[in-house]
Amino acid sequence: MRSGWIVLLLLSFPVLEAIGIFWMASAIGGWVLLWLLLAAIAGIMLIRVERVAWGARLLFSVQSGANPLAAMFASGRILLAGGLLVFPGFISDAIALGLLLIPGTWAGRKRDPLRPANDDVPFPEPPPTRGETPATIDGEFKREPDDRLR
Repeated sequence: MRSGWIVLLLLSFPVLEAIGIFWMASAIGGWVLLWLLLAAIAGIMLIRVERVAWGARLLFSVQSGANPLAAMFASGRILLAGGLLVFPGFISDAIALGLLLIPGTWAGRKRDPLRPANDDVPFPEPPPTRGETPATIDGEFKREPDDRLR
């Protein structure tokens, strides 16, 4: 019996979207067409960008030691939100915005001191004032030819 409610909800979703579009059109007029057009363009752009970025997101999560399923979930969530934005209607747009506002997986990843990401790099220290010893040591070096190193 539970699956019957789910099927009924899925079949009534386009009808609810059409009712929502007509209701908003009677409230705000022709701006509804602009909203639907901009939402479809935003959805297409999300899908196009995420199609390129999912591989880099997956690679970065593996390199940083995070769970790669979290990166796949984030990419799938963005692709689903893009698909919902392309589908005309205000209910699907609200669901898509809700999916996009879920906090991402970047806060839970491990920090690697050997390969810091841009947000891991601390702010540079101010230069030492007069009388303080600088943190770096000046010195000289001599480059050896390559044949001695082999």
